[in-house]
Amino acid sequence: MPRLARLDAPGILYHVIIRGIERKNIFKDTTGKENLTERLSCLLPETQTLCYAWAFLSNHAHFLFRSGPDGLSGLMQRLLTGYAVSFNRRHKRHGQLFQNRYKSGS
Repeated sequence: MPRLARLDAPGILYHVIIRGIERKNIFKDTTGKENLTERLSCLLPETQTLCYAWAFLSNHAHFLFRSGPDGLSGLMQRLLTGYAVSFNRRHKRHGQLFQNRYKSGS
């Protein structure tokens, strides 16, 4: 059975959670947290998305976003793909970094 399309409308407030695959760490040092924060600071204005809060824990992260005119999926795809590629290069690993799709609730 295919999964349902996610609700992705402009201007909605979302609580987003990302988690490491098999609950493994997605942040091994402060460099990772700084990398993700820098990526956010570039992507938020481009996508006209507002970020009210975030919390980085070792194996997952939470965000509170108000989506821009194109919704949230474009931001999340660029943010998570870019971070995963950077993480994999830095730590000499391959494969998925995140478990499933990001979780979001409005």
